[in-house]
Amino acid sequence: MPDWKREVREALGSAKVKAEAAREEAVVEELAQDLADRYRDLVLEGAEEEAALRRLRGDLRVPGFLMGLRPRLEGRCERGDTVAAGVNERERLLTGVQHDLRLGVRLLRFNLGFALVAILSLTLGIGANTAIFELLDAVLLRTLPVAAPEQLAEVKLIHAERIGNSVARQSILSSAQWQEIEKQQQAFSEIAAWSTENFNLGSGGEARYAKGLWVSGDFFNVLRLKPQVGRLLTKSDDAKGCGVRGVVLSNAFWQRELGGRSDVIGSTLLLNRLPFQILGITPASFSGLEAGFTFDVALPVCSEPTLHREEPYSNDGETWWLAAIGRLKPEWTVERATMQLNVVAPGIFAATLPSSYDAAAREHYLKFSFRVLQAATGVSDSKATFVTPLFVLLGISGLVLLVACGNLTNLMLARASAREREMALRVTLGASRGRLLRQTLVESLLLAMIGAVGGTALAQVLGTGLVSFISHGDDPLFLPLSLDWRVLFFTMGLAILTCLLFGIAPALQATRCDPGTVLKGGGRGFTSERQGLTLRRGLIVSQVTLSLVLLVGALLFVRTFRNLVSVNAGLQQDGVLVAGFNFSMPSIPVASRPQFKRDLLADVRAIPGVEVAAQAEIIPLSDSGWNRFIGIPELGISRKLVDFNAVSDRYFQTLDIPLLEGRDFEQSDTADSPAVAIVNEKFMREVLGGANPIGRTFRTRQPGGFPDKLWEIVGLVGDTKYRDIRGEFEPIIYVSESQGAGSDSQSTLLIRSGENVSALIASIKDTAQRINPEMVLNFSVLRTSVLRGLSRERLMATLSGFYGALAAVLAMVGIYGIGSYMVIQRRSEIGIRMAIGADKMSIVRMLLGDAMRLLGAGLVIGVVLVLGAGRLVQAMLYGVKVNDAVSLSLAVGALAVAAMCASLIPAARAAGVQPVEVLRGE
Repeated sequence: MPDWKREVREALGSAKVKAEAAREEAVVEELAQDLADRYRDLVLEGAEEEAALRRLRGDLRVPGFLMGLRPRLEGRCERGDTVAAGVNERERLLTGVQHDLRLGVRLLRFNLGFALVAILSLTLGIGANTAIFELLDAVLLRTLPVAAPEQLAEVKLIHAERIGNSVARQSILSSAQWQEIEKQQQAFSEIAAWSTENFNLGSGGEARYAKGLWVSGDFFNVLRLKPQVGRLLTKSDDAKGCGVRGVVLSNAFWQRELGGRSDVIGSTLLLNRLPFQILGITPASFSGLEAGFTFDVALPVCSEPTLHREEPYSNDGETWWLAAIGRLKPEWTVERATMQLNVVAPGIFAATLPSSYDAAAREHYLKFSFRVLQAATGVSDSKATFVTPLFVLLGISGLVLLVACGNLTNLMLARASAREREMALRVTLGASRGRLLRQTLVESLLLAMIGAVGGTALAQVLGTGLVSFISHGDDPLFLPLSLDWRVLFFTMGLAILTCLLFGIAPALQATRCDPGTVLKGGGRGFTSERQGLTLRRGLIVSQVTLSLVLLVGALLFVRTFRNLVSVNAGLQQDGVLVAGFNFSMPSIPVASRPQFKRDLLADVRAIPGVEVAAQAEIIPLSDSGWNRFIGIPELGISRKLVDFNAVSDRYFQTLDIPLLEGRDFEQSDTADSPAVAIVNEKFMREVLGGANPIGRTFRTRQPGGFPDKLWEIVGLVGDTKYRDIRGEFEPIIYVSESQGAGSDSQSTLLIRSGENVSALIASIKDTAQRINPEMVLNFSVLRTSVLRGLSRERLMATLSGFYGALAAVLAMVGIYGIGSYMVIQRRSEIGIRMAIGADKMSIVRMLLGDAMRLLGAGLVIGVVLVLGAGRLVQAMLYGVKVNDAVSLSLAVGALAVAAMCASLIPAARAAGVQPVEVLRGE
């Protein structure tokens, strides 16, 4: 034999001897602890110490397979290696637990493969659940980092139909409504208004935005915030007509943009090219009132008319742009505050009724009411977008954890089977069944705690990844994911629950063994009994059931996302660039703006590579909209709300919307020519009853008491989605941009081109620079914007698909494990069957039949659960039903094929059993 082979063999032999010695020492220590417990009990019962030691030596009947340990155990008795009998029960319990923990660590070290599999499974399961709960905590449960957040409440306006223009994420109140609420409310010690808007930090070219807050003077006082540097806005900063005043910066913006310098206080910051003096910095802990959103700068509401000098929101009773938050007085509740506001509501709405409303709108407006809601956790409508999906994902990850616990239970049962002689010996030496149960549970708890620590660390990585996954670069989602007591309690609760789930059954089974039968060597132990096998089979059925539920859910969410991505919205999304031009600062006269827009559009169309371009007031599928009431007297329609859009010529060509009848808008359609409109098929069917729309007219009400405006329909186009890809096709009226708008200081162009996006944007920038270098530009890709709006569906499809696949793999591992275990337990039976004539295929069919019965039971129960509980997620699906036959069939088929493959390996192993060897062993 070569020297290197001999050296390797000697090294392996030495390592084996050392491992066996370490295991022997562990058994000695464990049995010695049982002897100590027995000694203590004898002394407490009144026996003399010497008599107790003699009794122990007499009871120490160690069987043959442990005869080598007897001298060492007797030596422990001779030395009196026991704890004093007079120790109290509390100390005795603590000593026992410490011993169990040491023993548990040693056993896991000796069974490293089992420990790694168990810890990895628990880390993944607990980490996934903790990450989802951490997001829920940040969105729904975490209170604002302000003093006494439970006193905060927001004011909501309750209405069946909004009448007015919405220009911010909040859009709850108009300025007039806010002023009346501030004067007439009695429930709040302090109350403030606020809103959001992005402000441009640049002076031309592509825009660079700061996320801003409009705040009334008492805003920071309501929140009881103290400045980190300088001072915050107060009532004196929010005087009507204040013009350009001070600005407060968030800590993050101060650090990011200004390097955290303290000398910035008193300096100026340009916002929309206007100089605002920096007054102070907010605390680092405060990021705003909305879960998922942060802010950079805060401006007083009184400065709004200066920034929107042409059409200020503050002076328009029909523009809803503010939200209200206040601090309730000590004796007031949200219910009482709601009642008080609704007592004064008729007066508030009468005082703020816009003069331009018609009779129907006036009647509707005067029926509005208020509701006050708790705002301790912030105020954000985005909660509704993600809370339900996060709860569903928490349930899904919980089911995956249950599947993992099923596998761990089977592993623990297998380990208990291997340790049954040890347990039987310990019972004969005086160990109580309660002590054995405690030690087994301590070992399980040790695994669970290690898994919880790993899961907590994994959750921090997963949570950050999930936030990045559902965010997008130009407006990232902000969620504080630091650990708090709720997350830690949740993780510890999961650890204890998993310990009970995978540890209690093996522990109970391990303490039910019959010492006499086991130590004689003639019995097979408890794990061969029907009860143990039934438990294992039940676990497999449960795993298959849960895996089917998860797989069907994954397929439903994946198909929902695919349906939304591929849905026919009626328009071209790919290859369309959205370019926004803001020329409020170049000071172009209002009368010259329509012509400036036409020239700008012509210049963009002339850029090489641009196939076609058009202007639009509303970008489709952008979640924005514009609707108006129309009247068609000859059809008996006096007031119908319809979606509008103002577009230029070639708009329908740009988005590949078919022109079915009539004509497109033309250059001759100007403000001086008769007003014309184009409608879609849905308008023709729903409003006109299917009649040909060409030549028909409708009316729109004009503000300021002017006569109604008459529009003639000159074209019919195909249906398109309007606000949202999920929505249904609705009636839409298109009006000519040169007739219905044109005087504002913004222009949004839709540009279709086969050129590279970056090259196209560079060309547009060059063109804008030549036209007017002071214009502010921003760009987006239509298809990308639509996909960003599907972040919730993308999250559900990705995570549910991953969890479903993971659960299926775990279930197949379980089926493989139970198949292998059954082969071992039935080895004698298989050998006898083959000895009396059974062929290998019949053995394979027998074992596969057992596996398929378990699979079938799990699938049947799973289908029932899917159909019964599916209504909980139906609202989150699109284009597919919970009872979808395709999804059910795919999930059942995938599990069946995987289970068959997992069962074939142990079945083939069983077919290789040699009858002669089995019978000789018997």
